[in-house]
Amino acid sequence: MPAHSRTAAVALLIAINAALVLCWSAGFIGIRFATAHAPIFLILFWRNLVSGLVLLPFALTLGPRINRQDALPHVLFGALALTTYLGGFAFAISRGVPTGLVALISDMLPLIVALLSWPVLGQALSARQWLGTCIGLAGVLLASGPSVRMGQVPLWAYALPVLGTLCLALAMLLQQRGRARAMPMHQSVCLQSLSAAAIFAVVAWQEGGVRPILAPGFIGGILWLVFVATLGAWAFYYLALRQSSPARVTSVLYLSPPVVMLWAWVMFGEPLSWAMAGGLVVSLAGIVIVARPGKVGRVG
Repeated sequence: MPAHSRTAAVALLIAINAALVLCWSAGFIGIRFATAHAPIFLILFWRNLVSGLVLLPFALTLGPRINRQDALPHVLFGALALTTYLGGFAFAISRGVPTGLVALISDMLPLIVALLSWPVLGQALSARQWLGTCIGLAGVLLASGPSVRMGQVPLWAYALPVLGTLCLALAMLLQQRGRARAMPMHQSVCLQSLSAAAIFAVVAWQEGGVRPILAPGFIGGILWLVFVATLGAWAFYYLALRQSSPARVTSVLYLSPPVVMLWAWVMFGEPLSWAMAGGLVVSLAGIVIVARPGKVGRVG
C-alpha cells in the first residue's frame, strides 16, 4: 500500500474512533442536560421509542427476516437489561451523582463480566484478572471519594449505576449461555429500544404521563440522545469494527469517562479533582488488565 494511502487509512481510523468516543460520551451528557427540562423516565421513554421507530423500517427491510424465536431474547434483553442499565445511570445523574463518575462506573462492564463469568459460565478467573478487578474497583472508590464526602448526594444513588451495570453484564452472559442467535446490529438495537420503551412508558406514566414536553430543551435533548448518543454511537461502533478488531474498539471506549468528566466540567461546572483523575487512571489500568486477551479456565 502506498504511503499516502496508509496515511489516509490511519487518519480515517482515528477520525472514526474519535467520533465513536464523542458519541458514546454524549449519552451521559445528554441525560445530564435533559434532566433539567423533564422527568428522567419521560426522557428515557422518548429516547428509546424514537430510536426504535427510526430503526424499524430498516430492521424490517434490511437483513434476515425477524421471527419470534430469534426476536424474543433481544426483546427480553432490552426490557430487562437495557432498562435497568439506562435507568440506573440516568437516575443516578438526575440525583446528582457526577456524570463522569457514572460513566466510569458504567465502564466497569468488562470487570463485572469477568467476575460473573465464574458462576454463570463456569469460567475461572486467572490471577491477572483478579488483580485487574481489584485495581479497577479501587480506582472507582478513589474517584468517588471526593463526591461522597461532599454529602450532597444520597449514598444509595451511587449504587444505581453499579446495579445497572451488574444487570447488563448478567444479561449478556445469560444470553451468551443461551446461545441466542445473533442479529444485525440495526435489528437488535431496534428490538431492544422498543422493548425498553414499553417498560419506561409504564414508569413514566406513574411519574406523571408520557406526553412529550413541547419545549426546545426537551426536544433538543431527545434528538441529541437519539441521533448522536444512540444511532451515532452504534453507527460509528459498527464502522470501527469494520476497520479494526473488537478488542481494539473496546479499548478505545475506555476513553469515554475522561471525556465525560471534562465535558461535564465545561458544560455544567461539575467537580473535577485530582482524586477523581487519579481514580480514573487506576480504574482504566484495571480494566485493561482484565480485558487483555488470555487463557480462560473452566471451573470443575
